[in-house]
Amino acid sequence: MPRSNIRRPALFVVAASALALTVAACATPTPYGPMQPGRAGGYAEQRLEANRFRVAFAGNSVTSREQVEMSLLLRAAELTVQEGFDWFATVERATDRDTRYVGTRDPFYDPYYRGWNPYWRFYRGGSWSRFDPYWNDVNVRQIDRFEATSEIVMGRGPKPAGDPNAFDARDVIANIAPRVTR
Repeated sequence: MPRSNIRRPALFVVAASALALTVAACATPTPYGPMQPGRAGGYAEQRLEANRFRVAFAGNSVTSREQVEMSLLLRAAELTVQEGFDWFATVERATDRDTRYVGTRDPFYDPYYRGWNPYWRFYRGGSWSRFDPYWNDVNVRQIDRFEATSEIVMGRGPKPAGDPNAFDARDVIANIAPRVTR
């Protein structure tokens, strides 16, 4: 047996494994971590003043809106503690949704064998009509991607009483950290 024929199955196994890992990586929510080149999503922050930051978290197409918003709050709380503050208040908060629609043809559609596809004829309105499930059969799915941003102001001491936009940073970390995808 020629030597090149022995390597083909091994090459096929390696290629199939790489494809499976790529598909598996694409089908998982964005893990909590900083945004990096070549990675879909993560958190980022920008200092605006000594005690004011803009914080953002972007998810991929399988990260839910709830996960994105919890990750944003967690990053704001971690940043507050990291900067030596006790509480933070959201001055401005928004969650954007990027929606796109992707159409794919039926995987069994083969334009070279159009005559072999099943179809049905039926009588309607005085004439015969044809129904062909493969003609212009496109599966459309909606893909949503969420990104949450917030401008936060940090403070020391007890959080302001009666302010629904103020959060104790350590309480947020204790309550949300276990629920965020790492």
